[in-house]
Amino acid sequence: MQRANTITPKETFIWLGLIAFSGLYAVVSGIPLLAVVIFFVLAGFLRYRALDDEKRTYPLINLALVYLLGTLTIFIIQRHTGLSAYLTPVAAFAMLVALLYRDLELAFILAVGLSLTAGLVFNNLVLAGVLLSGAVAGSLFVWKARWRSRIIAAGFFTGLVQVAAGLTVAYAGKPDVLLKFCGLQLINGFLCAFLVASALPLFEYLFKVVTDVSLLELADFNHPLLKRLVLEAPGTYHHSLMVGNLAEMAAEAVRANALLARVGAYYHDIGKLSKPEYFSENQDRYASKHDQLSASMSKLVIMDHVKNGVELARKNHLNREIVHFITQHHGTSLVYYFYRRAIEEKQVKEDVEEEVFRYPGPKPQSKETAIVLLADSVEAACRALEEPTAERIADIVHRIINNKFIDGQLDHCDLTLKDLERISATFIHILAGFYHSRVDYPEPPTKDLRAERKEK
Repeated sequence: MQRANTITPKETFIWLGLIAFSGLYAVVSGIPLLAVVIFFVLAGFLRYRALDDEKRTYPLINLALVYLLGTLTIFIIQRHTGLSAYLTPVAAFAMLVALLYRDLELAFILAVGLSLTAGLVFNNLVLAGVLLSGAVAGSLFVWKARWRSRIIAAGFFTGLVQVAAGLTVAYAGKPDVLLKFCGLQLINGFLCAFLVASALPLFEYLFKVVTDVSLLELADFNHPLLKRLVLEAPGTYHHSLMVGNLAEMAAEAVRANALLARVGAYYHDIGKLSKPEYFSENQDRYASKHDQLSASMSKLVIMDHVKNGVELARKNHLNREIVHFITQHHGTSLVYYFYRRAIEEKQVKEDVEEEVFRYPGPKPQSKETAIVLLADSVEAACRALEEPTAERIADIVHRIINNKFIDGQLDHCDLTLKDLERISATFIHILAGFYHSRVDYPEPPTKDLRAERKEK
């Protein structure tokens, strides 16, 4: 995986080309070169932030595209329409970035750049301040928003903030102008909300990202794939729900994207739909399809659910972020049960290559996929316990997480040892509550019940 604190020759070439194109376009179209300089200064700031911290990465090319669209919108309003400068939808672009990347820093940087550009184009410093205030407020309001109604509310809130910002510096003592100004700002807010709600699916597709709004739509149990799981692989469906609950709570504990972890868990095993009867959660307790297969053949059937899942996800147009859960939820783990069976069949360990019995990977690349890998393993192990007690559940959770860590499955994600402690504590709390043994309540004999009723 490419480290964030390295600048590749390809990246250097792209940025040099982007600078040259921006400068040429500014000269031809009449856009102030200062607007171009503003963007590249802000982009440079973000790039060096990434250089300083390898965990931080910024989609600068995508950000450049959004900034370019925002700049074009400003110039179209200024040159080709009779609209007021105060209808410039700077807040829409900032809100869009906040939704797409769940990153307030990116949204703020874009808001600053576009607001300054608008101020330059219209030669109005008050306009720049008003638009910047609304853009920042709108970004804060939609950050981590899960419902489209929140976007509409953010538009109203943006308009109010822009009204308040404008009233502090202008139009005192001019009631008619003041009323018009307030109306323009409220219209601007609703215009921004409409643009964001309309353009969000398009930008999700173009930038290959998934927002919380789309994740909630995928979490709907009426989704065709989830309905198929209920009917064709009910055991896998129930397992996925449990993994989703575990992953969501663990992600919250380590400040990862809890909704993404939950929805990714719902779809991580959809590949089992091709042959559900070959997986333990869907099998008869006392019979297995694998009894009639060799260890090598069983291994192929089990490992194929990853490839089948990817194909099914692409056929149903699932976002790339969800596909990552399908490909990474086993990492390069060993299919240990069938590996041991293969050794027993051949009776010589050296004749069985361990690598052949490992999933192709890749290993989890994010906190969310790593959490689902761990949740998947511990839920399956606890389900198989004969007599689950709090102590046995705690022991097996710690053992599985420790084994995954030692096996290197968590090498490419950002989970720390403290994070793993929080995740294990969350898993133990939930699993102990779910799988704890129940007290057998004795039922009174039927005769005693009848006697009691007669006495009454």
